[in-house]
Amino acid sequence: MTSDGEIIRRSLAAPAEFAALFDRHARVIGAFVSRRAGADAAEDIVSETFLTAFRRRASFDAETESAKPWLLGIAVRLIRRHRAVEAAHWRSIVSATRDAHAHDEGGIDAADARTDASVAVRSLAPALQALSASDRETLQLYAWAGLTYEELADVLGVPVGTVRSRLHRVRRLLGAAQAAGEAKEESRGSASRSG
Repeated sequence: MTSDGEIIRRSLAAPAEFAALFDRHARVIGAFVSRRAGADAAEDIVSETFLTAFRRRASFDAETESAKPWLLGIAVRLIRRHRAVEAAHWRSIVSATRDAHAHDEGGIDAADARTDASVAVRSLAPALQALSASDRETLQLYAWAGLTYEELADVLGVPVGTVRSRLHRVRRLLGAAQAAGEAKEESRGSASRSG
């Protein structure tokens, strides 16, 4: 299979060749952008990502096998312009979990509120919101784009050790939040059974 570097090199003389890069990576870039910036902004950001990559293709290292980390790096910078969309998304998750919790206290939806998914959302949403922007971005790239630590380092412009420590910190914080949420849910369940 032809490397992305070779496709980009050929596109310098024949610009239409660049379309092969779009065909290879648009789905992954689109999925990542959609999760980070919302579906409404995704199409524009993906288009701008590839337009920016096309304009900067002469600076791409043609010896590089995959352009995915480079393209995701461009997308990440463009997504930063859409932070308001992301913040609104996180606020809506927290608000929805609070509403679900308040509604559940009347006992109407007690069974549904104890499902694993509900417990996870309720316990992890505030923890996710509390993550620093750089930790949240690293987690999202890792989870949604399936990048290796080395690719993450390239995308974020940080050393691999920084990626490792960010993900370690995120796992520790989310694990503690999940355990606290499960313990709280268990104590609520015990109280309702004994009452």
